[in-house]
Amino acid sequence: MSRRKFPAYGREIARMPSLASSAAPDTGELSTVASFSPEFRLLLACCGDEGARASRVAGVLSENLDWSRVFALAEFHSVSPTLHRALSDPLVNGRVPLEVRENLQRLFDQNVRKNLMLAAGLIGILDCLEQAGIFAVPYKGAVLAESLYGDLAMRDFSDLDVLVAAADVPLAKKALATIGFTPNIALTDAQEHAYLATGYEYTFDAPPEKNLLEIQWNFAPRFFAVDFDMRAILGRCATGSVAGRTVRVLRDEDVFVGLCVHAAKHLWNRVGWLCDIAALQQRRTLAWEQVAVEAKQLGICRILAVNLLLAQRLLGTKPPAELEKVLQAEAETAAICSEIEELLPAEDARSTESMSYVRWMLRLRERVSDRVRFATRLAFTPSTGEWQCVKLPGPLFPLYRMVRLARLASRLARVR
Repeated sequence: MSRRKFPAYGREIARMPSLASSAAPDTGELSTVASFSPEFRLLLACCGDEGARASRVAGVLSENLDWSRVFALAEFHSVSPTLHRALSDPLVNGRVPLEVRENLQRLFDQNVRKNLMLAAGLIGILDCLEQAGIFAVPYKGAVLAESLYGDLAMRDFSDLDVLVAAADVPLAKKALATIGFTPNIALTDAQEHAYLATGYEYTFDAPPEKNLLEIQWNFAPRFFAVDFDMRAILGRCATGSVAGRTVRVLRDEDVFVGLCVHAAKHLWNRVGWLCDIAALQQRRTLAWEQVAVEAKQLGICRILAVNLLLAQRLLGTKPPAELEKVLQAEAETAAICSEIEELLPAEDARSTESMSYVRWMLRLRERVSDRVRFATRLAFTPSTGEWQCVKLPGPLFPLYRMVRLARLASRLARVR
């Protein structure tokens, strides 16, 4: 889903010479990022491992930077608060032009206001669902800001994610309607029954805001062929807090696996997602052996390996020793990481309606059986596009599988 846009600062800043001295310090630069533009390398340095962050940032600041490009990259990759924190460090602050520092502060203050507003909205949503007797768990967003970064202001998010059981979705829709939230798709009873079995989220509007809330009952759609036991995941929740309010939260191990799959589903086109995964590794104590067992059961060892290797190569995060078997040298994993790194600086979303995307998803699975399930489900699982494109009477509802196959074949032939 596309990000909701909030006004950005810094776009008007022209290319400025760095104020760093001619004698640049040792950057400790990661070898895999050497070919990136200085603007993107600065972004990665600001997001990188805390131990080497200041020296790495200082090294990139010695180069001639296009600050408008830096701000644009930070906004797209959802790391503006991280950029502000890193460039406010007294060890490097004097190397940053005053106008840049002022714009960073304005952008940070704006994010604080936005996040406070969203956190207040989240609490209202949770209260509404609780009054309706629905077991609801906030996910990502404000919860990660506080649990991983210790500060609601230190994560850039633009909507709210709440997990519920699939069986509770119809009741959640009715409850949310009482406080002004409406789903942005309208389904018949037959369509909704099918969608709850094969989809994973409803997106809600709360006028005038579009796409403000996602009610989710899974981490990924069924065609993705990662069959999470969501009943078990919701059943082992812990407690946390958002803006001083005690809330249910997912177990850290489930958060980690969910974040890895989410990043893979979108082909890692946001650095901010890698930052969350790296922060979870560094700042929380996880039962990594359990993570490894679950990854093997789900058939996502390669997905986890790509996430961990990207975090290591781009951000300098050391992988946990307990996952060494998951990270065993594999030519395909290394090749995928190298190709993702080439795509990462681009400010565009990955197309999920192309043959290229299908090939990526097949490459990310280590088991032949999972590749077959992915391809089969992708081809024969109808969804909202088919239901809106062709209107079939109730008795012919099963024929939507053929509609799906025909539309998919046409789309893949046209979009490559």
